[in-house]
Amino acid sequence: MSQKSVWNEYGEEIERRARLKTFSLAVKLLKNQDDIPKEAQRPQRDLGHRLMLCQGFQLSRREGLTVAMLREDMWCHEPVIGYGLQEPPNYFFEGHTRYPRDVSTSEAGRHFADEFPMLETGTYKGVVSAPLKLATFEPDVAMIYCDGAQLSLLLLAREWKDGYSLPCNLSSHAACVYAVIPAILNEQCQVAIPCRGDHYSAMAGDEEMVFTTPRGKLEDLIAGLRYVEKMDSRLPRGYNLPKEHPQSDSYEKVAKMMGLR
Repeated sequence: MSQKSVWNEYGEEIERRARLKTFSLAVKLLKNQDDIPKEAQRPQRDLGHRLMLCQGFQLSRREGLTVAMLREDMWCHEPVIGYGLQEPPNYFFEGHTRYPRDVSTSEAGRHFADEFPMLETGTYKGVVSAPLKLATFEPDVAMIYCDGAQLSLLLLAREWKDGYSLPCNLSSHAACVYAVIPAILNEQCQVAIPCRGDHYSAMAGDEEMVFTTPRGKLEDLIAGLRYVEKMDSRLPRGYNLPKEHPQSDSYEKVAKMMGLR
């Protein structure tokens, strides 16, 4: 039996503490084909057809599979562009993928293209995903599909380290890009919203959000989860509607300073 890595142990702990409904994911960018784990499935080779990247992520988080996708495995153009697997055509930068379907003007479509998160073209050949607690590779990011209560707990754990809130560029498009690429470029955690493709074609739930942490922040996240649980921030939580709900000493002190007590 192979020894578990620290990443595997973190995956188990995240799922236990956040009470996730699906596996937390290890996501790694591939610089060459030799980096593909031997157990990985390739959509074109093993399934006989291409997939959207969000569908590959769903196979990992719902079925526990390791899925590697290179350019030839991709059905959707957005991760091909965002992950730098191919240079986008001018048609993309002119905004036509958003206008007239989603935005009011071609200029608005260009704004979307200008802000689209992208890695430098040619640096990577593809991406592999697997359950974090089962992955045989070191992830670049850990990716967690979660509901509102779980996201609140994860953000609370993230803030434990330095107290700063999390700035995010949210979009209704390309969740597979917006959840991963900014986290890698900025080396900061990221929140994203499942896009239409994720909902319509990859089984993302209406209640789900995506929380992503780069590898370098994962240890801090775990430490934060352990700490906030000691402070009684844990799942599951009961629900009630108390009158003048008791608050922590520091909250009470500020309230008194403001004349609220």
